[in-house]
Amino acid sequence: MSKEDQEALDAKIAEGEKRVKKEKRAKQKKQAASFWADFKKFITRGNIVDMAIGVIVGSAFTAIVTALSNQIIKPIINFILMKIVGKDALSEVFTFLNRVYVTDAAGNPTTEIDLANSIYIDWGAFINAILNFLIIAMCLFIMLRIATNVKKRMDEAVNHEKIQAEKAAAEAKAAEEKAAAEAKAEADAKAAEAQAAKEKEFYENVRKQTELLEKIAANIH
Repeated sequence: MSKEDQEALDAKIAEGEKRVKKEKRAKQKKQAASFWADFKKFITRGNIVDMAIGVIVGSAFTAIVTALSNQIIKPIINFILMKIVGKDALSEVFTFLNRVYVTDAAGNPTTEIDLANSIYIDWGAFINAILNFLIIAMCLFIMLRIATNVKKRMDEAVNHEKIQAEKAAAEAKAAEEKAAAEAKAEADAKAAEAQAAKEKEFYENVRKQTELLEKIAANIH
């Protein structure tokens, strides 16, 4: 192979490699554009936005429920427990299955209970979970009830407006039909009067012609 042929072959190879790299870059660019287009479509979907709003509202709602439980409901329950069982908090309502006491420096047990090593039923945590569930359920029920009532009133308002619009349309149509009927009746009456006038004129002409013929016949005799 001559030097010129080798150079031409190398040039064709380089041109082919350049074309392949260009097509590869174009394909990658197209894939990136498709990826961002799909991502934009994904984040702007209605259900994604609704879900984000639900998460934000849910977080705020959780804070409200926590404050209601910790600052209002639990103090009342703690006060009742203090009066009934002598415990000043739900966190102290336990049933011990194996009670372990804290020991002092000399290794002698004290009156303080070692909760980390004791085995007990934590009624306080259980009651607290039930209270949180009931509070959340009650708040949700109230909110749903309010939302339902608001939607019902909005639907009633929309239906009322729709009924009024349909009534107005029906009245307008009835008035239009009445006006058309009156116009038709007036036109028919005028047509009847014109027809009656024509008939009267016709019969009057017949009468006149008859009288004229009778006079002519009498003069002939």
